[in-house]
Amino acid sequence: MRNRNPFQFFSNDIGIDLGTSNTVVCIRGTGIVLSEPSIVAFNAENKEVLAVGTEAKRMLGRTPSNIIAMKPLRDGVIADFEATEMMLRYFINKVRTRRHRFILPPRIIIAIPSGITNVEKRAVQDTALKAGARAVYLVEEPMAAAIGVGLPVSEPTGSFIIDIGGGTTEMAVISLGGIVAKRSIRVAGNEMDEAIIEYLKKKHNLLIGERTAEEIKISIGSTIPLEEEKLTVEVNGRDLIEGLPKTINVHSEEIREAIKEPLWLIVNEVHALLEQTPPELSSDLAKQGLTMSGGGSLLRGIDKLLSRETKVPVNVAQEPLLAVVKGTGKILEEVSYFKSLKKEK
Repeated sequence: MRNRNPFQFFSNDIGIDLGTSNTVVCIRGTGIVLSEPSIVAFNAENKEVLAVGTEAKRMLGRTPSNIIAMKPLRDGVIADFEATEMMLRYFINKVRTRRHRFILPPRIIIAIPSGITNVEKRAVQDTALKAGARAVYLVEEPMAAAIGVGLPVSEPTGSFIIDIGGGTTEMAVISLGGIVAKRSIRVAGNEMDEAIIEYLKKKHNLLIGERTAEEIKISIGSTIPLEEEKLTVEVNGRDLIEGLPKTINVHSEEIREAIKEPLWLIVNEVHALLEQTPPELSSDLAKQGLTMSGGGSLLRGIDKLLSRETKVPVNVAQEPLLAVVKGTGKILEEVSYFKSLKKEK
């Protein structure tokens, strides 16, 4: 009885991966119950929420002047407190189904980037409390991801996790239940999307939006030449010279060139973290390799590129998009993980 998690007698405890691009929510004892884009649309005049998540994403870049559709998080941290509170409140209320009707406000574990400041941590906590949380616990994203993918974080052996999200890339070497070395950079999927937008502006005089850039990256993006080359996609946008709608065909090697700079910033950070790693743990990593999670790990060939540049094996986790939120779920279930968390007051 003594080792039971203090959360286990309650059904209203939730874990949240509050991502720049997507928010994923799990409920203790049930699992993942929600996964939607981190986007909110509201009336600019009276602040009435019109849409959140998937519905709001459809509105992005298509709204009249009286409606604002936006991503309230930027580079892994809150950029708009009011919009983030609206979004969190909506998601918390949405998971209050008949089966999970909360008698008390929920206690929440939120995964945060490991590189954010104390002020930014306080902003996450305050926003969650205003959105309806009874208590807030914070866990660093690389630790949550490592737990979520099943790495032996409590063992006296080195585990290397790299999570490439929308706003940040988080990486850490973990041993004996703690982070031995870590790096966090605000370069990830969104930076790649912006690089694609800039490339098409300069190369083709074509203006596209963030949503189109993301679709291009997913459909034909790659890090190294692959067997299925050449992949192409038809892209619609606005001609910057004539100001008229324009359609072009874009090739995969062009997108590889476009995202080269943000990609190599990530590779260089991995190199830097490996150099920080104590020799005994480095020998573990040489055998076990690196584990990747997050949406960026799905970019074609990124595991092969990292393996080539680091000379160690690289594995992509199963369901990499869910690694962080699965980690928060395991923390809710197991006291050995939970007891290391600090309650934010």
